[in-house]
Amino acid sequence: MAVPKKKKSKMKTRSHRAGAWRLDAPSRSLCPRCGAAKVPHTVCSACGWYKNRLAVEV
Repeated sequence: MAVPKKKKSKMKTRSHRAGAWRLDAPSRSLCPRCGAAKVPHTVCSACGWYKNRLAVEV
C-alpha cells in the first residue's frame, strides 16, 4: 500500500478540506413548458413535465 512521502502541513490539510464547506445555491433552469424556475434534470414542480412528457400529475 502507498505511503505518503512527506507529511501534509496543517494549512494544506485545512485548505484541502475547505472545499466541502462551500455552500452554493443550486443552479436553476427554466421549464420549457410553463417557464417556471426549476432545478435541472428534475420534474417541474409547477406543471409536472420532464423531457417533453407528463411525468407527475400536479
